Amino acid sequence: MILVDSSGWIEYLADRPRADAFARYLEGREPLLASAIQVYEVYKVIRRDLSEERAVEAVSALQAATLVPVDDALALEAADLSLQHGLAMADALILATARRHRARIVTGDADFEGIPDATVIR
Repeated sequence: MILVDSSGWIEYLADRPRADAFARYLEGREPLLASAIQVYEVYKVIRRDLSEERAVEAVSALQAATLVPVDDALALEAADLSLQHGLAMADALILATARRHRARIVTGDADFEGIPDATVIR
């Protein structure tokens, strides 16, 4: 299972420079996982940078993944991971989601450098 973080979805959906690198994962055969927090992040950035219509389409594309809600246990796991790795809240929630479901993370976010089971695309 793969969790492509928000940076990857945004690159892909907005056809940015690293879109092809993320397409390999998003269009592949391995099941996709996403944190509910990514709905917020992807919608916000696509709406800000492109349009509301494209943002709604982006959220619809996220439905290809199994969306994991944020519950209290996941929030606590994320807080511990944030302290351990120095991650911002959204990144920590994404990492906690991936770990709970034994998924690999694929990201364009350098904050994940050195974290096991995270592939950072530059």
